[in-house]
Amino acid sequence: MAVKGMVLLGDEAVALGAMHAGASLAYGYPGTPSTEIIEYLQNNRSGSGCKAQWCSNEKTAYEAAVGASLMNRRAMVTMKHVGLNVAADPFMNSVLMNINGGLVVAVADDPGMHSSQNEQDSRFYADFAKIPCLEPRNQQEAYEMTREAFDLSERFKVPVMVRLVTRLAHSRAAVYPTAPREENPARKLAGPTDYMVLPETSRASYKKHLDLQPVIRGYTETSRHNPMFENKDFHEFGVITTGVGRNYYEENLPELAERPPHLHIGIYPLPVDKIRRLASNVGRIVCIEEGYPFVERFLRGLLSGPPVVNGKMDATVPSTGELNPDNVRNAMGLATAKNSFEVPGALPSRPPQLCPGCPHTDTFISIKEALADFTKSLVTSDIGCYALGYLPPHQAIETTLCMGASIPMARGAAEAGMHPAIATIGDSTFMHSGLTGLADAAAENVPMTIIIMDNETTAMTGGQKTIVTSERLRKAVLGLGVDPQHLVELVPLPKHRAENTALLKREFAYSGLSVVVAVRECVQTLKKRNLANRAHKAVGAAAE
Repeated sequence: MAVKGMVLLGDEAVALGAMHAGASLAYGYPGTPSTEIIEYLQNNRSGSGCKAQWCSNEKTAYEAAVGASLMNRRAMVTMKHVGLNVAADPFMNSVLMNINGGLVVAVADDPGMHSSQNEQDSRFYADFAKIPCLEPRNQQEAYEMTREAFDLSERFKVPVMVRLVTRLAHSRAAVYPTAPREENPARKLAGPTDYMVLPETSRASYKKHLDLQPVIRGYTETSRHNPMFENKDFHEFGVITTGVGRNYYEENLPELAERPPHLHIGIYPLPVDKIRRLASNVGRIVCIEEGYPFVERFLRGLLSGPPVVNGKMDATVPSTGELNPDNVRNAMGLATAKNSFEVPGALPSRPPQLCPGCPHTDTFISIKEALADFTKSLVTSDIGCYALGYLPPHQAIETTLCMGASIPMARGAAEAGMHPAIATIGDSTFMHSGLTGLADAAAENVPMTIIIMDNETTAMTGGQKTIVTSERLRKAVLGLGVDPQHLVELVPLPKHRAENTALLKREFAYSGLSVVVAVRECVQTLKKRNLANRAHKAVGAAAE
């Protein structure tokens, strides 16, 4: 009997793989292109015991997954590539723990920066931590590798990474699942030092981790995810692909007169013996990998002489942005495809804009009007929809660094002599990593104004619920030591503009710390809520 296929996003295939691997818990923070993993788990829990939850940030999500692992449960934690920076502390330390229940970190990288501030490559984190990393090339592999990642985690007693890229995470293909396995029973199996990271225990744990490396490398050398095609009669060049790079190589393969030797790498650490065998028979090696030149840099250190290594570092393959079947052709000695699409001249830029009716628009207008009488000012900002305030027609913010950075940056500018210094940050980002910056500023009563732009959702990634309500958020602000007289609220609507501008002007002039909470629901989540309410009423009316 044929297995029934399911058409899934790459993210959804990872989620299904976790469900069928017997995962009990999944934690994450919304971040494109990884968001749909948790959403799929939340929307398809029927028939699976896997409970999926959003957390305040990637660090707390990772730490929760480690706690579930301690209880012998299989746990997944999801994030985008820059989110791994936030989770790096527990991630790096957890590799020295004796993992019980399988612990898998699914990270979605964003080559081309479709919705991210950089292109960083998570494979470097896996190499830094000395753990296995699986990199699927299609949705079927995303499903299978996620299942295998849990097995490897329990086999080697370490966290295991599954690395996706945007093109795979957000495209659909048929996935043919296999029989699910049961969840691990919940019980505390950890020994006295299994989850303890102190200098005394870590010295022994690190030695054990290093001793494990040849075992892991032995596994990757023979893994089916690192297949090799050999052609002893072809010596001109060999090809090494990783992840979705193999798709682009194979799409051009029929145009080659002869098939070159080819090694595909789908699991790391790198299969050194296979790489050396490939290199011994060719004059040059072409690396086709999505992201940083991770394998290419390794080759240049591993191979002291011939063959020549071609890839991103010598511009044989584009060094920035996404790869595709057309832009890897020249590296394979093929002419530019005749059907390649070329833009006929310069097209007008179409930058993203805030939605019509967005509350952030009214907040930015009031900020600019309130600053009109000041001769100097600085408005820092953060990661979220409101980062679009940098673009016309608003041009209201001046900095964006990383999640939560707006508050410490404004604090530093204020203490360096800038007044007024204003930080703008969303409610979800504030709970993600703005609390600690506010605690620092409150401890010194820094002369600055923090504007929490509370649209009651995590809007940029699709309208996920925030961890705290508006009322609890204000209590948190007061609990960190902000003067209640300078914790004020406004409703960003055109009819309140004069009143809001006057309020902001007063707080900007204040010589201590003030926090303004601008509260109005995101127009997109409001639309969804109204549609859901109408549908619910229609169902009720039909039932009557």
